[in-house]
Amino acid sequence: MNRIRKGDQVIVIAGKNKGQRGEVLRVAGERVFVSNVNLVKRHTKPNPQAQQAGGIVEREASIHLSNVQLFNPAANKGERVSTKTLEDGRKVRVFRSSGEVVDA
Repeated sequence: MNRIRKGDQVIVIAGKNKGQRGEVLRVAGERVFVSNVNLVKRHTKPNPQAQQAGGIVEREASIHLSNVQLFNPAANKGERVSTKTLEDGRKVRVFRSSGEVVDA
């Protein structure tokens, strides 16, 4: 079970974007794409088949999973996550500090 999934609110804990928060757009292996974090400019060619104009496009670059933590709104900070199996057999993610279940 992945500790960080698409749609989670995360906070960057290391690197040039340290302290920024955002929503996970997608997870690609050990890297995540977070909305409005680690923005880079790319020169793109026009593609008429995909109705894509050319020019300089600003988009999110990936960040390694080790540099982000799941954001806990109750504690208002990033926290570590582990998994726990409930009595009915379901696996859920829980915050390590408080033990409360992550709403997902």
